[in-house]
Amino acid sequence: MHHRPGPTAVQMQQMAEAVVRDLPGEFREQMLDVVLQVEDFATAEQLEAVGLSDKWELTGLYEGEALPDRSIWSSGRMPARIWLFREPLIAEWRATGVQMDDLVRHVVVHEAGHHFGFSDDDMHSLEDEA
Repeated sequence: MHHRPGPTAVQMQQMAEAVVRDLPGEFREQMLDVVLQVEDFATAEQLEAVGLSDKWELTGLYEGEALPDRSIWSSGRMPARIWLFREPLIAEWRATGVQMDDLVRHVVVHEAGHHFGFSDDDMHSLEDEA
């Protein structure tokens, strides 16, 4: 159990940006327009969108149109966004003992998978194979 304070929003933002910087070039280039944003918790609307009610259950979220679903007519939209929810990530870090940068990497890579058009089931299958 960790008793030290968790990372600040700025520190978590820096961890998330480092994950994207470390992606292979072809993936990193396709992530240039994705905004990384850290908030303490998901909003009620974000929780509802993924069928959750407990703000402690959601550590990350992708909002946007996946690359395979875009067309040349998709201009003028808000940029895609990967949200990291700091307090649930800190709670998971304290409960599991997993390194915080590993948790942040997992969430960013998972949410980036949605950007590339993978479903949760697709990603769980890939994780199981790995």
